Amino acid sequence: MPRSSSQFVCQACGAKARQFFGRCPECGSWNTLVEQNQPKTDGRRRRSDPNPERSAAPRRSTAIASLQDLPLQRLCTGSEEFDRVLGGGLVPGSLILVGGDPGIGKSTLLLQTASALAAHCSVLYVSAEESAQQVKLRWQRLAGGDSDLQLLAETDLDLVLQELEALQPAVAIIDSIQALHDGDLSSAPGSVGQVRECAAALQRLAKRQTTALLLVGHVTKEGMLAGPKVLEHLVDAVLTFEGDRFASHRLLRGVKNRFGATHELGLFEMQAGGLAEVGNPSELFLSDARASGVATIVACEGTRSLVVDLQALVNVTSYASPRRTATGIGTNRLHQILAVLEKHMGIPLSRFDCYLAVAGGLEVEEPAADLGVAAAVVASFRDLTLPAGTVLVGELGLGGQLRPVGQLELRLQEAARLGFRRAVVPRGSGLGDLAAGLDLALLEAETVSEALVLALGDQVRADG
Repeated sequence: MPRSSSQFVCQACGAKARQFFGRCPECGSWNTLVEQNQPKTDGRRRRSDPNPERSAAPRRSTAIASLQDLPLQRLCTGSEEFDRVLGGGLVPGSLILVGGDPGIGKSTLLLQTASALAAHCSVLYVSAEESAQQVKLRWQRLAGGDSDLQLLAETDLDLVLQELEALQPAVAIIDSIQALHDGDLSSAPGSVGQVRECAAALQRLAKRQTTALLLVGHVTKEGMLAGPKVLEHLVDAVLTFEGDRFASHRLLRGVKNRFGATHELGLFEMQAGGLAEVGNPSELFLSDARASGVATIVACEGTRSLVVDLQALVNVTSYASPRRTATGIGTNRLHQILAVLEKHMGIPLSRFDCYLAVAGGLEVEEPAADLGVAAAVVASFRDLTLPAGTVLVGELGLGGQLRPVGQLELRLQEAARLGFRRAVVPRGSGLGDLAAGLDLALLEAETVSEALVLALGDQVRADG
């Protein structure tokens, strides 16, 4: 008869140890080892048969070229923004992990999606955190009316699996994976072992009956998805729902996607009746009033181009060490750009505080925003205003040179569509004919000094 043995599992990385340590030997986290009971198997490993005369095991592998091609019919979620991030819709039998901060709107997004999908396919919504009446109150506010959406308020994994096998829905939503509990494990819901085993059981069932499964995942205080890292490897797509809780817009990002492009972006606006799609996302990140220290860039998120305003404030420091604060741009990137401007343009930024922010709370990580950051900083330092209708796109090298960026054609098309008439880009882009067709003046520059002179005028030339 099998006996159970005790082992300690790290709640941060999932590492296992035979005895307790105050600090995990794998990831170095303190006080994360939790004791769990694991059944010990009494079977023995199969060994190779020493008798060669016995018949060999049947072959199970198949040549990949001989496999039959099956048509892939995606399920439309009823939201173009959601479908964009997924790569065109839900793939039957796929696992989608949706994470985000508490109260950001994950349940609202998935309940709206479930209501839209229930109009043309069977959908099961499993609420493990709220009662059925609580979910219905929110559903009446978001959708209401008649619907074939099936609702199950349950935390027991076995009962959830039984309902999935009995109903066999086309789509199932689990809200959330951290709230499910496997009775065979002694650990508490949300622990590494519980999340891993519950997700693995749901994956096996989803693949077997081709049910598209969406899992809601919690995040830690650092903003990372809670639970073992194996959860992100297990699923087919990882989506993050971001945004300021006190702002109206929300961003849905694709971090991992086995059936589509990654780093796609979907934009929503939180309204009284739920989440609404944003038809023209650039309106969220542009301001009509022009002021000193404001520059406009074109950022690319996947296949989408967004015209965004950057705001900079340069002021004399009151401390021995100047302050550097960046919102939406990496602080190290800002330090690098300030050093290049001081070295190659003679601007004494080391004696000034510098504050930088991306309008609308968007996170811009690509280096194509470097030229816009430099223009905003210099404009604030000189108290200048960039001419209306000008966008700046380019990567800034440590030698002060401008480097070409990717997807420049898409960026210029988006700028022209919004009425911009001038674009400062690195020299050698080879898009002169395109810019002429878009009624867009293309100003090419080799260095940051030349680019800022083209954008702001002779007042920004390097000090002699």
